[in-house]
Amino acid sequence: MSETDTTSPAVPPKGGVVAYLTLDGALRAAEFYRNAFGATIVASIPPDEKGRTMHVHLVINGTSVMLSDAFPEYGHALQTPQSFSLLLPVEDIAAWWNRAVAAGAEVVMPYQEMFWGDVYGQLRDPFGVIWAMNQAKPPA
Repeated sequence: MSETDTTSPAVPPKGGVVAYLTLDGALRAAEFYRNAFGATIVASIPPDEKGRTMHVHLVINGTSVMLSDAFPEYGHALQTPQSFSLLLPVEDIAAWWNRAVAAGAEVVMPYQEMFWGDVYGQLRDPFGVIWAMNQAKPPA
């Protein structure tokens, strides 16, 4: 399947807890996440006449992330993302970080070694979602 094919949403999710984000432009977000975080688009419902999709299933760093556009006429209005972030535990934070910034992510908190020993930083994507990256401290 190519990155742009659409399929049934019946692909089983990966991970114990799966984030499901409602965004303004879920299909655009899927492309951004593909470029910024190496996401694989595993399922997508074709857009409606307004260009909205009710479901996109991505796999990012081995875990599923689901996306949808808002459908206010069905009680599913768009709200600004707040009070949460998505954490990407990575082994090479510089490579992940640089790819995301090159794709258009905004630096919120530059990555740096933190008091707990890991390297950590935060980015905001063009859809308002905060993505935290964490590179674990090597074992002693």
